[in-house]
Amino acid sequence: MSTLSTLSPPKILEAKTVSHCFFYSASSVKPNFFLPNPNATAARSSRRVKPLIYRGATGGAAAPERHSTSMAHMASSNVDGADDRISRISSSIRVIPDFPKPGILFQDITTLLLDPKAFKDTIDLFVERYKDKNINVVAGVEARGFIFGPPIALAIGAKFVPMRKPKKLPGEVISEEYSLEYGTDKMEMHVGAVQPGERAIIVDDLIATGGTLNAAIRLLERVEVTVVECACVIELPELKGRDKLGNKPLFVLVSSA
Repeated sequence: MSTLSTLSPPKILEAKTVSHCFFYSASSVKPNFFLPNPNATAARSSRRVKPLIYRGATGGAAAPERHSTSMAHMASSNVDGADDRISRISSSIRVIPDFPKPGILFQDITTLLLDPKAFKDTIDLFVERYKDKNINVVAGVEARGFIFGPPIALAIGAKFVPMRKPKKLPGEVISEEYSLEYGTDKMEMHVGAVQPGERAIIVDDLIATGGTLNAAIRLLERVEVTVVECACVIELPELKGRDKLGNKPLFVLVSSA
């Protein structure tokens, strides 16, 4: 089994915005958590990867130590790239190997939710970005978008609109089909939940391949809503999900290398 002794320390990145994409310059931060095998793909996807290495235990005899994503970065001109909120959020996210099936490294935000300060920091950073952008709609993608979307909507005075899987909404719906690796799925929204001309952000916990966010964009634009931006806590950049978003900007807090 390999060890962690040769891994590079995590980095806090300072953001620059160039044509709707965010680029970062790095400065080292003292590491205080364990990192996955650098050749592994940290993804909720079907790609085969080497398992994450845990060392030690916290919170119980068999509990793995929390693992943060390997890099944290901000894409907001209102917050300094070295803001300690970013490192706190990053270090509160745990990675679970071989879940929900072998070969997957699952980005687990439930440990972030167990940390009230990190959870509040997450919401605050989104609110700071969107509070003065005349957002009418916060659209949350099922299911973890339902965790982060409502408090953001309340704080900025917008309505929350759930974007759900098929046959979950009781009223008349409009739907958008999107491709999966093996087949297709649908995203649905209640008819009348949004109005033409409204301005929306789309919120989810993570962007991987970008398929669900792309479907949410298409669904809102079909009813003449302006999608201002997509917002996620975590990005898996190696899966190139932002390429699926067309010209829509993407705002993320934490990137997993």
